[in-house]
Amino acid sequence: MVLENAGVPFDLCDADIDEDILKAEALAQQWPPEELATALAKAKAEAAAAKSDNKGAEVGTAYVGCDQLLALNGTIYDKPGNLDEAGKHLRALSGQTHQLISAVVVYQPGAPLWSHVETASMHVRPLSNVFIEDYLQNHSEGILSSVGAYRLEGYGAQMFEKIEGDYFTVLGLPLLPLLEELRKRGILAL
Repeated sequence: MVLENAGVPFDLCDADIDEDILKAEALAQQWPPEELATALAKAKAEAAAAKSDNKGAEVGTAYVGCDQLLALNGTIYDKPGNLDEAGKHLRALSGQTHQLISAVVVYQPGAPLWSHVETASMHVRPLSNVFIEDYLQNHSEGILSSVGAYRLEGYGAQMFEKIEGDYFTVLGLPLLPLLEELRKRGILAL
């Protein structure tokens, strides 16, 4: 949706990578969250290129992969699997500051790989159990697809005291640096 709203033509490709393998490696080697987010984004871009029919032969074809992680006090959170898990996430985030780490990678066969990572600090106000239960029961649309179990662009905005960082980073894609890179590569008009 972010790329579409920015007027960037694209085809969507399910990268279909096993994120658990990279996450296990990251945990074993104690990678910082930024390195893991970048590795996941790179794996997605390369998987999309491998699935492509034109294999990059068409001039101006680039493969973009992105990933977002949520880190709280050294713990990386995955997307909640159900509303009970979402409630646990929200209770853990309550009254805390967590980081959303968003990475984007551009892969073009025969061209240097480009990557960028940004972090946004999300200050969650103390959330009452009443608020959390109301949120889960009445505003749960789409929260299971969000790493933080909230949608900032909707009712989830009520959870925050302060946000430090770029809006697009919060949405999961550092858009402005990506657009600049696509212009540099001649994929978007200057």
